[in-house]
Amino acid sequence: MVDLDLLATDNLDFDRIPVHIGLILDGNGRWAQARGLERTQGHAAGEAALFDTIEGARLIGVKWITAYTFSTENWSRSDEEVEFLMFFNEDILIRRRDGLHAQNVRIHFTGMLDDPRVPDQNRKRMAAAVELTKGNTGLNVVFAFNHGGRADLVRAAQRLAERVQAGTLQPEDISETMLEAELGVPGMPDCDLIIRSSGEQRLSNFLIWQAAYAELLFPETLWPDFGPQNLIDAIVEYQAKDRRFGTA
Repeated sequence: MVDLDLLATDNLDFDRIPVHIGLILDGNGRWAQARGLERTQGHAAGEAALFDTIEGARLIGVKWITAYTFSTENWSRSDEEVEFLMFFNEDILIRRRDGLHAQNVRIHFTGMLDDPRVPDQNRKRMAAAVELTKGNTGLNVVFAFNHGGRADLVRAAQRLAERVQAGTLQPEDISETMLEAELGVPGMPDCDLIIRSSGEQRLSNFLIWQAAYAELLFPETLWPDFGPQNLIDAIVEYQAKDRRFGTA
């Protein structure tokens, strides 16, 4: 459990909390290797960090949080690690779904979920979590699973092309709004802030469209050591920035 009273929030402006925060959970493998552990043990350690951070976000009033849990590029990792991540993501849903539901959290997924490499059981767990929490009105948590920003854009373009081919849409009528409607989760706003742990400074194909005007922060902390205080510190840094959206 996260106790907001035990966190340093004096410098946090609760009236200017970012609406949508993206999290790139980086550093699990390095965290494990530094301790002489298997990489998979780093992923397991990162679970508590993720859900403590989600709880912290909920307590301070964040509306949307998207966590990059498995990328389209992660299939290139060892068979052992991929198998672990598939099972681990299913196991997390089994153990965490009801707790999130009790906290009025709405669960979403974005990514290539129809990829035949994704086990059927995972898809069933995801669908059940979405269905269970669809009426919740609190924090929206999006798990970006088998996600790739470029793949999202290709799929959106294909869907619009199908409408053009069917004669129900003219190419010149295609707009940013139409394309955006085919991406990710309906109603999901653009990211205000994206945090990548471990100090690596790249997006790694995460929410390419939604990241267009996001503020980017790269704390050195490896993901298993990240938590609600790190999130608050990042938001305080975000609030100190002058967001101009290209106007000046």
